[in-house]
Amino acid sequence: MKFTELNLDDSLLEALSYMGFENATPIQEKAIPIILDNKDILACAQTGTGKTGAFVLPILNKLVGKTDTSVDTLIVVPTRELAIQIEQQIQGLSYFVSVGSKAVYGGGDGKDFQAEKDALTKGCDIIVATPGKLLSHLKLGYVKFDKVKHFILDEADRMLDMGFIDDLKKIISYLPKKHQTLLFSATMPPNIRSLAKTICHQPTEISLSISKPAAGVKQQVYLAFDNQKSKLLAHILKGRKDYDSIIIFSSTKAKVSDIVRDLGRSGFPAKGISSNLEQDKREEVLRGFRSKRIRILVATDVMSRGIDIKEINMVINYDVPGDAEDYVHRVGRTARANTKGEAITLVNPKDMHKFAKIEKLIERKFDKLQPPEELGEGPEWKEGKVKGNNNKKPFKKKKNWKPKNKKPFNKGPRKE
Repeated sequence: MKFTELNLDDSLLEALSYMGFENATPIQEKAIPIILDNKDILACAQTGTGKTGAFVLPILNKLVGKTDTSVDTLIVVPTRELAIQIEQQIQGLSYFVSVGSKAVYGGGDGKDFQAEKDALTKGCDIIVATPGKLLSHLKLGYVKFDKVKHFILDEADRMLDMGFIDDLKKIISYLPKKHQTLLFSATMPPNIRSLAKTICHQPTEISLSISKPAAGVKQQVYLAFDNQKSKLLAHILKGRKDYDSIIIFSSTKAKVSDIVRDLGRSGFPAKGISSNLEQDKREEVLRGFRSKRIRILVATDVMSRGIDIKEINMVINYDVPGDAEDYVHRVGRTARANTKGEAITLVNPKDMHKFAKIEKLIERKFDKLQPPEELGEGPEWKEGKVKGNNNKKPFKKKKNWKPKNKKPFNKGPRKE
């Protein structure tokens, strides 16, 4: 379906045309008419499907011609990066519409706090915020949300995973009872449905979560011991010198700097990004990666959802993600918008059961590749059975078991 068929204002259509967008994605096609009809939504759509545009476009359409300066729309997201990205997308889509927006998130200085306070007190049409920073403003008593008409939760499942449920309930208590609620989530576990029952009014459900990587992603799996991973990573990168945009995912923040250091020693300059990095440094690294000044980015899962960086050639899972759904989100960073991409996962013995769950989720079995000969033989694939201390079976006594050659212990005479 073309955007021209969705009853959007001409000013929005002009912005979409200017940005090169002509056809709506499935989530946009389904969600936009419902939102324009002022109904609540519970939507499930994975990353890379255009869900930000699915709620931003109809909200902007409603704001055309708005004259007062009150906060009309509150969008709450789990991370600073996602808040910045959504606010930037609002600015792009509202190029020909008189709409003000402000991202409110932690990690800034006093000037940032004052700018956020000004937006919250003097008026701003759309506020995009992380829960913690927004609550710090709300508790100071100067924020007025009495005219909020639209409340949007994006990446709701991630927010619940991060323990924001109490913060969300507190934020909602500041909103007027009558408002439109739009809840977007990449997965639909029971706690999301429970939350929807609490905050939504007869929501229309939309489910487009296929939980499978895009068809354009070439996926490969290498079996490797931990002490082989660094050299295997260098081997993979040597064969892809024409790639100018690569993300390497680590499952822990502590390992990011180790991977960056090992890559540097192997002749592959890289930058790391995780929540340990100061906000201004994180933004600087992201700008460098977007502009291709930084070729290789090593990141934790803070980057796997919601960060819209186009034309990523390859994603490498240095570690298997703990959640099978996170594999889809990581791999979803590449092959965006019908392009081609590559995803490689390094699987050590203790992570084999995790990768087996991924194969079950995406309904696909992979060939398990071995490292090149010069790196030595990798582990043998054993689904659900792992050699080593992490997979030792507990000792069980057999029926009528008796110890062999067991003699009573005699201390002997006590020595004075």
